[in-house]
Amino acid sequence: MAAEDIAQLTEALAKTHVGELSYKGLGLKLCNVESVKEMVQDIEQFQGLQSLRLEGNTFGVEAAQGIAKALEAKSELQQCHWSDMFTGRLRSEIPPALKSLGSALMTSGARLTQLDLSDNAFGPDGVKAIETLLKSPACYTLRELRLNNCGMGIGGGTVLASALTECHKRSIAAGTPLRLKVFIAGRNRLENDGATALAQAFKLLGSLEEVHMPQNGINHAGITALATAMQQNPNLQVLNLNDNTFTKRGSVAMAEAIKHLQYLKVINFGDCLVRSEGALAIAWALKEGLPHLRELNLSFGEITEAAALVVAKAAQEKADLEKLDLNGNCFGEEGCEALREAMERMNIGDMLGSLSDDEGEPDDDEDDDGDEGEDEDDEDAKEENGVNGTEDVSEEKERPCYSCELMTFLSSPSAEKLISLETKRIQLLEQIDVSDACEVSEVFFKISSVYKDEPEVKQAVFESTDALLRKAFSISQSYSFITSLMINLGLLKSEDKKVKNVFVLAGHLLALEHAAAQDFFPLDQAFVLESFMSRHGKVLESCSTARDALMTTLAKRTTA
Repeated sequence: MAAEDIAQLTEALAKTHVGELSYKGLGLKLCNVESVKEMVQDIEQFQGLQSLRLEGNTFGVEAAQGIAKALEAKSELQQCHWSDMFTGRLRSEIPPALKSLGSALMTSGARLTQLDLSDNAFGPDGVKAIETLLKSPACYTLRELRLNNCGMGIGGGTVLASALTECHKRSIAAGTPLRLKVFIAGRNRLENDGATALAQAFKLLGSLEEVHMPQNGINHAGITALATAMQQNPNLQVLNLNDNTFTKRGSVAMAEAIKHLQYLKVINFGDCLVRSEGALAIAWALKEGLPHLRELNLSFGEITEAAALVVAKAAQEKADLEKLDLNGNCFGEEGCEALREAMERMNIGDMLGSLSDDEGEPDDDEDDDGDEGEDEDDEDAKEENGVNGTEDVSEEKERPCYSCELMTFLSSPSAEKLISLETKRIQLLEQIDVSDACEVSEVFFKISSVYKDEPEVKQAVFESTDALLRKAFSISQSYSFITSLMINLGLLKSEDKKVKNVFVLAGHLLALEHAAAQDFFPLDQAFVLESFMSRHGKVLESCSTARDALMTTLAKRTTA
């Protein structure tokens, strides 16, 4: 073989894999049919073309039409790596170029497995240009759809969701159900409506293994919709929602969903404003599920050190977990060191990433900004506040249908009324809906507010609060009760400005201390409470003796 032939063969092999023709990253500016003449010849002469890489070049309408003509005969084509194809082109040029390429794929009878159109700023009109393709038999076999940084917006996201839904419907009718595994659509300004529309499509698919939707301006409503959808995709392995806005409601919804995803390996909720309440919910999910998790990113989420410690404690039980990213939160210098030391004691120090961008401890006097981007009149923000030793909050929210005896006590608690209930006390408390964490917390504080250092009163209070908490801790979401309780005690800041701390009485803490010493009080919940009290216990200084007794009991439980 001549040296020239060897050189040509080497060059050909360098730019292709088996079945692949690649022009990746050549920076070619292709404006008309003449400019793609050689490329068209390569495509036409390539036998068994399965993958075509055009990314990193820029195609005008006529150039795209020339490529499309050559593709009409390529029925074996499966992978279209067509990202970053229109740099410098007018936005009006992109839709017709995409339409011609899509039409060629449909004409050829190709059955795609990968379609990558990332980094093409085609907006909603570009999605409409590929809508017909996405609904066609060419996409019944699609496994990966990559549309990162395309500027789709809400409109484009809605069109995309409709197209995927229709493709799924048609593919089922054809006997070849769509089994999309990888979906990537970061930096697209999808917002709540776009994310919610896509969530509906994801629920139908049920086949997703990777979902990447970072930087889309999605807040709790869209996150909640996505959480519901993810739960319908049991084989999900990677979930990346970085740089959206979860807040408490989104975090709780997502925690409930990921708990059921047994194959999930990578979670990226960094820069999602998870906050401490959300972090506790995710820690609970970590404890209850996620057996194969390898990476968890909760960076830049306004999480305090106490909440991070609870997450670390839950992570300790995950044999496969390799990386826990908590950088950029609100620990402070001492908090960072305390977290490192605690994780070293747990023998999981190696999984903790850098804390170099820590934001420092939050200012206790700083006003809470609330849920970013959320409606002030949101139904979920109904008043759950005002609980203290004697304050009546029944007018601030609808009271459940309790018996007259229980209602009489709760409306104006007193030791005499509690004692007068005698043996009925425990039976009456069965009326409390323990799935409502705020309600349980309110009732607990009302009962314990009548505490007196008198044997009969003390016994009545402890029997009642023990019975209430035993029932509350028996349900699967008992973490939500301890969260609500810590908010009322002032140990944890709530996102809801309407939620107020209780006026803490010694009886509140002594009843809690008595319950914490009992077997029904879960050890993990004792650890959560101890973590927050050890770091924020100064807010209970007015009841220092009772506080110290509670701390001692919690320490005994968690170190036993």
